[in-house]
Amino acid sequence: MSWTSWDGPCWSARRRSAPEVTYDFPGATCISVGPDCAHGIPGDTVIKAGDLVNIDVSAEIDGFFGDTGASFAVPPTAPKIERLCRDGRRAMWTGIRSVKPGGKLNEIGRSIEDSPARTATAWCATWPRTGGPILARRARRHPTWYEPGDPRRISEGLVFTIEPFLSLGADWVEELDDGWTLRPPGRQPTVQYEHTLVATSRGPVILTLA
Repeated sequence: MSWTSWDGPCWSARRRSAPEVTYDFPGATCISVGPDCAHGIPGDTVIKAGDLVNIDVSAEIDGFFGDTGASFAVPPTAPKIERLCRDGRRAMWTGIRSVKPGGKLNEIGRSIEDSPARTATAWCATWPRTGGPILARRARRHPTWYEPGDPRRISEGLVFTIEPFLSLGADWVEELDDGWTLRPPGRQPTVQYEHTLVATSRGPVILTLA
């Protein structure tokens, strides 16, 4: 199966691809096959057993934006890759559970860095996107790692994404010459998990959970 077969079927005149609408991305969905880990441009690459695939879907409907993504290992899968995927999911949920109005934004990064999932793998630094009551086209960016000097706090109704990356050996990723695709410089296996949520007094409400 090639990844172009996954790109585009869910879109319509009303439900549009946010990367195409906002950034003129050359595809409807960001699909990355290892060693690429994010923002991959759909192409003719054939997905095969053992591949690590990341699918990142951002949609715009009537001016509202949402963003979600996940990494998947194509069976048969090595145990270390299964653990990496498990720890990546755990890191995302750890960050989500730390969200509360009035809390400091940097506590999200600290909760992820202090989680058992973090200690089992390497950490890959990246940024989530945040907006106001609706996710804006020009969203602010905040780090998902702990910045002790960051004084900013989470306001009631803030909509943003939590998007940790975990890697087996990489602590950063680089952008390829296409201007989009992200890849660890040493081609290490890397996963990313993401949800869009809104901070409320009754806990975070996840907007991209089916």
